[in-house]
Amino acid sequence: MSAILDIRGLTRTHGKGEQAVHALRGVDLSVAPGELVAVMGPSGSGKSTLLTCAGGLDQPTRGEVLVDGNDLVTLSRAGVAALRRRRIGYVFQDFNLIPALTAVENVALPLELDGTRSRTARKYAEAALQEVGIGELADRFPDDMSGGQRQRVAIARAIVGDRRLLLADEPTGALDSETGEAVLQLLRDRCDQHGIAGVLVTHEARHAAWADRVVYLRDGVLVGQAGPLADPDQLLQGSH
Repeated sequence: MSAILDIRGLTRTHGKGEQAVHALRGVDLSVAPGELVAVMGPSGSGKSTLLTCAGGLDQPTRGEVLVDGNDLVTLSRAGVAALRRRRIGYVFQDFNLIPALTAVENVALPLELDGTRSRTARKYAEAALQEVGIGELADRFPDDMSGGQRQRVAIARAIVGDRRLLLADEPTGALDSETGEAVLQLLRDRCDQHGIAGVLVTHEARHAAWADRVVYLRDGVLVGQAGPLADPDQLLQGSH
């Protein structure tokens, strides 16, 4: 079964010469359908850069990023934007919702931007909100919701339509532990039940335990990987 996300030789350098910052150095990573991969590492290791490149939000300096067989590096800007709307869901730590839109309008927005009729987009958005357990909050605005409810709206927006890749950047960082566990359960279920490929950036081993595989970044290099519940210190020791 071919990977939904296939990253090959991914390098991302900011700046030039002596001022250059090497955020990623030749990273390879493949994520299969139904697989949830956790990415761990210290601050500045390249975790978020890996995710932004995988999601088409940042352009690699070198390497390939294939999503569902489409190379984001060679696609036009319009092509990347279209693929992002249709195939890639992104969950941010700070929710990234539009305050002036209701929950259902926030979720429907990517579909409408892609040309789906408003009524049809709302129908899909309502189904996605129902799936994450807050269908009754469809007409509520983000400022009138708890942090956990806002994150569920963000997940609904990330899974609405025919998404194949789900990227989550510290999605539980602004939530209490119980709500955070419920959010991780949603991500896990989406991979298990719908065959989506998931990538979860986290700094907590208990969150990484939800994943099928844990990869560890240090200084922009993938230094180790293991099955779930891996001790990050063991990964580092194994890389020497």
